Formats: sequence, C-alpha cells, structure tokens
Amino acid sequence: MALAHTLGFPRIGADRELKKALESYWKGDLDQDALKSVGRQLRATHWQLQKDAGIDLLPVGDFAWYDQVLTHSLTFGVIPERFDSAKDERGLPTLDTLFAMARGATTTCCGGEHSKAQYAQELTKWFDTNYHYLVPEFSADQQFKLSWEQLFDEVDEAKSLGHNVKPVIIGPLTYLWLGKAKGNDFDKLDLLERLLPVYGEILGRL
Repeated sequence: MALAHTLGFPRIGADRELKKALESYWKGDLDQDALKSVGRQLRATHWQLQKDAGIDLLPVGDFAWYDQVLTHSLTFGVIPERFDSAKDERGLPTLDTLFAMARGATTTCCGGEHSKAQYAQELTKWFDTNYHYLVPEFSADQQFKLSWEQLFDEVDEAKSLGHNVKPVIIGPLTYLWLGKAKGNDFDKLDLLERLLPVYGEILGRL
C-alpha cells in the first residue's frame, strides 16, 4: 500500500502568526509561555491540515523558531562559547540561547558598568535558494552532545494528537557541509565520526 508523506510544511501560519508572536516576544510584549503556545497551536493546525488532505505520515521536525539548521545546532550542542552566558544553570541551551545565536545579544556585568556583545552567527543562502540559514561554527576539537529536546517533544506532541509521524532530520554530511570551520584549518567533514553517535542516539529514541 502506498503512503503519502511530505518533507515539511510552512511554519509561519496563514496569518503569519509565528512571525507576529516572535516579534512580540523580542519586544517584551509576549512571555515565553505564550510564545510556545502559539507554536503548539500552529503545529496542531498544520498537522491536521495535512492529515485532512490525505497525508499518511506527518512530518515532525519541520517547525523551527528561527531555522531548521539552527535547531540542529542546538540539538547537537554546536553552540559557540560566546553564547555560554545564555545557557541555563545546567549548561544547556534555552530558547533565549537560540535567539541570541540568531540575532546576537549583549551581556552586562558589574552592576551594568560593563557590557559584552555576542554577535550573531552568519546567515547564508540554503544552497541556491533565497531561504537563509544560520551557519554552524565548528572547531577542530568540536564535540557533539545531544543538548536540545525539541524534536522529541514535538514527536510526543503529534502522537498525543493521534497522528502517525515521520521525523524530519538533516543528514550528518549535509549538516557538516553547511557549516564553517573556525580557527585552525581543518576539513569539517572529518568531524563525521564524532557526530554519528549523536545521530544514533536520536534515532534510538524515535
């Protein structure tokens, strides 16, 4: 029996709900719980639209707060040191870490007397399209660690709504190829053996 499935679904919303919610959050007019609620509502709506259209396996992992490559960087723990202050007390990334990587941030200390800029990651085009993504930054001693639960949370979310799902994940070679080697000159594809165990861990949990 043939099964219909897709690679993903536009996340922005029919009335650009995600864009509006993000802008409100960045301005401080919307709290994080309300922002996450908008995301849940959009995912539920988009899954149902696809199911009603006859899609048998619904994509999960196509939703992103900024872009999918950045989501993968958080998932793999590929977070430049300059964003360490944006992590939580356990040293794990948060939604604000993601936004700092995407938009840059400024940290202050000493009662506000000193500040330090955290410049955003580089934006570049996704292959030959007009879609842009945030370029992962790799070091020669890069380590990878499962650090972000978004994919697993959204799989559980979709299943709780009664959907049959198909996780959408960028492949390891594609992810490395899309990144940039920083510091010492090295071949970023040589990092594959370090990255593969994280993919194995992800697939083992799905």
